[in-house]
Amino acid sequence: MENKKKYMYLLPLVIALFTAGGILLGSTISSGNRQGYSQGETDYRKIQDIIHVLDQRYVDSVDSDKLFEKTIGEMLHNLDPHSNYIPANELTAMNEQIQGKFGGVGIRFFVIRDTLCVTNVLPNSPSQRAGLKAGDKIVEIDGQRVASKKVNTDKVKSLLKGQENTPVRMKIIRNGKKISKKVIRGSIPISSVDAAYMMDKTTGFIHVNSFSQTTADEFRRAANSLLKSGMKKLVLDVRNNGGGVLTGATQIVDEFLPAGLKIVETRGEHYDEFVYRSTERGALKNTKLVVLINEGSASASEILAGAIQDNDRGVIVGRRSFGKGLVQEDVKLADGSNLRLTIARYYTPTGRCIQKSYAGDIDDYYGEYHDRYSNGELYEIDSSYFVDSLKFRTPKGKVVYGGGGIMPDVFVPLDSSGFTYYVSELRFSNAFTTFAFDYVQNKRNKWKSALDFTRSFRVTGSVLNQFSSFGESEYQIPRQPAAMEYSKSIIAKFIKSSIAQQLFVEEGYYRVINETDKEVLAALKALK
Repeated sequence: MENKKKYMYLLPLVIALFTAGGILLGSTISSGNRQGYSQGETDYRKIQDIIHVLDQRYVDSVDSDKLFEKTIGEMLHNLDPHSNYIPANELTAMNEQIQGKFGGVGIRFFVIRDTLCVTNVLPNSPSQRAGLKAGDKIVEIDGQRVASKKVNTDKVKSLLKGQENTPVRMKIIRNGKKISKKVIRGSIPISSVDAAYMMDKTTGFIHVNSFSQTTADEFRRAANSLLKSGMKKLVLDVRNNGGGVLTGATQIVDEFLPAGLKIVETRGEHYDEFVYRSTERGALKNTKLVVLINEGSASASEILAGAIQDNDRGVIVGRRSFGKGLVQEDVKLADGSNLRLTIARYYTPTGRCIQKSYAGDIDDYYGEYHDRYSNGELYEIDSSYFVDSLKFRTPKGKVVYGGGGIMPDVFVPLDSSGFTYYVSELRFSNAFTTFAFDYVQNKRNKWKSALDFTRSFRVTGSVLNQFSSFGESEYQIPRQPAAMEYSKSIIAKFIKSSIAQQLFVEEGYYRVINETDKEVLAALKALK
């Protein structure tokens, strides 16, 4: 049980994924009409009067704008947990995620020892054309020094991002020499399909981290490439995918289903019912399929998993998904801010609404992961789920359940084996990423491909000792021989996957992690 407690380091990440997730129709409408709301206007003025009094008379100073925005958010959360107010200054970043692109230079960076280090340069990006390389250290951007203890990643992003075809000037350190670079910003894709490779001669793996306007096209390109490599079976991974644009999910499902089948239905009080159906389009109609889900799979991920499960098209493997069955639409307000309003519920092909219950407490709603952890649901199936939930039947007679997420066909318990407090400390400290960055400095061209690296590289006892000493000297995490011995295999996996990610980004990472991932192994078994 002690090891299970150590696994709680994942909680902040999972909650963040949940909070960011959603289903969007991808359209924007204007609030426009301001007439005919006499009672509403009276209530609005009342709020204004209260905030004005607070501003003028309250014992401490009051940020009236921030207070007003917080009031709007709390009002919306009284309706449901996914309607939300987005201030104008946060809207750009959110829209970038939806659109799947932004104006920038095309690098991945990480702050190591108060220095901005380039970990990867995107192929065909402005940075690659300007001659930047992985391993470069950026010390100055447009005259502003970015190598200090006060270096802030958000500040760095704001300096690197900007309008396409505008210049950004950098000074970098490479092999001890300072070099000046001028990069012309371009359109940088935000990849939602971040890994796709062949696991064996006939089995492909695709990981989808979110659903944007570009996800379906990214998925088709990845799938077509794997088909050319001989793919006949596919493991589609949407674990910890918090959702996004609804059509990103429906178009991917369409690749698998024969024409005319229901994918999802949306219904709302002020929203016309709409049924998304499969078409004749799709190159994966005969590809055997397993979809991986877990407690971090929400929204559009659940639409995908529900459509595949309800149409008896594939096997769902993992743990019960988050349980978000609501659809939002963006309403642009006059000051440039945004109202993300729930306008409909969605229903899977058998008629399930998988929205979990909400009693008005937003913290309890997103903190439900802790309840699943504490009641043991992450380690064994909660039998009460089958008793209390509504039951539905698929065309082939399989029983499926509504009322709180998608229950997988094959349950795989959370794997906390090998986790200790020592491992958690190392992960929180970013020791693995920093060690990997240093390790590959003179080895970036040693391996031809991610497959070559995965097959040939081994984390030896010497490397483990180097890492343990590194954690102590760089992050003041004392060496713990007993914990190292107990957690040796998982520490070696994290070291290897971090090095693979430095060299071959997400494909490298997943090739390493998937070799021992129990959910992936269960998926491969299901495909056989």
